[in-house]
Amino acid sequence: MLDKSIVGRQYAPFSVEVEKGRLRAFAKAIGETNPLYLDENAARAAGYRSLLAPPSFGWAIIMEADQGFSVLTDCGIDKARTVHGEQGFVYHNEICAGDVVNGRQTVVDYVEKKGGLLQIITTEIPLVHQDGRPLCDLRSVIVVRNG
Repeated sequence: MLDKSIVGRQYAPFSVEVEKGRLRAFAKAIGETNPLYLDENAARAAGYRSLLAPPSFGWAIIMEADQGFSVLTDCGIDKARTVHGEQGFVYHNEICAGDVVNGRQTVVDYVEKKGGLLQIITTEIPLVHQDGRPLCDLRSVIVVRNG
C-alpha cells in the first residue's frame, strides 16, 4: 500500500522532439481544423516558428516519453484499479514542430480517502524548451480504487 513517502519521488528526465507529422496527426485525431496546427505556412505567417501544437499536446509528449503510467508501474499498482481523476495544463510559451521538449515527473501529493479505499496521487511535469524556456506545466491526478 502507498503512503506519504511517495511525495517527492522523481522519475528519469526525458526529451522528446516534436515532429510535424505527429502534430498534424494529433490535430486531426482531436478534430482540430485551425490551420495553425495543420499548415506550416499559416503558422509561420501568424508568427510561430513552425506548426503550433494544440493545447493538449503536452499530454501526448508525456505518453511518448513513457511517463503516463510510470508512477503506477513503479508502485506496483494494477492499472485496472485506477481512474484518471484530473489533468491540467499551464502554458508559458508555445510548443512548435522542431522543438526538443525536456521534462521530469515528480509526485507532489498523496491523499487517502474513505479509510484507504481511495488513494489519490498527484504528479507534476514541467516541460521545458531545449533553450531553457518554460513551455508548459502539466498536473495529473490518479485515483487508485482499493477494496
